[in-house]
Amino acid sequence: MSELVTGDAVVLGLRPAKLPSRALALAIDLAVVGAAFVLVSIGLAIATASLDDAALAAVSVAAFLLVLVGGPIAVETLSHGRSLGKLACGLRVVRDDGGPIRFRHALVRGAIGVVEILMTFGVVACIASLVSARGRRLGDVFAGTLVVRERVPAGRAAAVPPPPPWLVGRFAGLDLSAVPESLWLAVRQYLTRMHQLDAQVGWSMSERLAGELAERTGVPVPEGVPAGAYLAAVVNERQARDARRLFVAAQDSAARDGRGGGDGRGGDGPGVAEEREGRPGSGVVVGGTPVSGDPLSGAPAGGAGPAVGDEASRVPPAATGFAPPA
Repeated sequence: MSELVTGDAVVLGLRPAKLPSRALALAIDLAVVGAAFVLVSIGLAIATASLDDAALAAVSVAAFLLVLVGGPIAVETLSHGRSLGKLACGLRVVRDDGGPIRFRHALVRGAIGVVEILMTFGVVACIASLVSARGRRLGDVFAGTLVVRERVPAGRAAAVPPPPPWLVGRFAGLDLSAVPESLWLAVRQYLTRMHQLDAQVGWSMSERLAGELAERTGVPVPEGVPAGAYLAAVVNERQARDARRLFVAAQDSAARDGRGGGDGRGGDGPGVAEEREGRPGSGVVVGGTPVSGDPLSGAPAGGAGPAVGDEASRVPPAATGFAPPA
């Protein structure tokens, strides 16, 4: 299999880089280093114009080693295997076990790169990369490193297999808040590539991952449930929760949008716009019955009907028990 496998037999989602992408990254790096070397050489030539030939030769050799050899080594060490050209092409130098490189790895790659790249114009490096199954040049072989692609097309990603039907929904009560993203990533990587692993290696990986997941959730793996099926069921439960959370959030957002618009157009209710323009409202509602006219004076619209004062004048006064004289 061409994928990287760590010391714990965890398959990484990285693929070895091929010769064209590596050649493009190397060309970018050489262009940058060459430009830096020219600038440094010009500066040194101006600064050491008064020195003799032996001193000039020593300064030139020091500049060559410092810029063309020491520069790439320092960049790969500080950036953990990502030079400017590799960063532009989505490549990275890693150890054979998938870990980040250190100074000794970059030193061996840079020292051998002087011979197979600079002195032979890259011919030896190209031949070694074509012969190697994982595209490694001699510097990678001696340093124990590998150049991989960090940006993998999304279409190449495999889907997580579903759990057995009898396990769907069984872990709905698990508390998954304490599970870190790194563990979820390791579980997904195992599930998507478990059929590519040796049976014994796959079994040991599933047992270890299931143990870590059970420790984070606080609930042991149920008896009689295979570790791989348990991992698939828990991942399926997390995906279901994420889907429900997104669905509820979408519903709440739609409901808020519907309530905020009032009549759906975001405008004022009937009568409000008329009063803003200086015209009387079309009416008010009292006890569920619409009443036309002015709500303050009680006069009906258009002057029709008796006013409040007329109604009061026709009401007979209350009896007081006093009769006026004849």
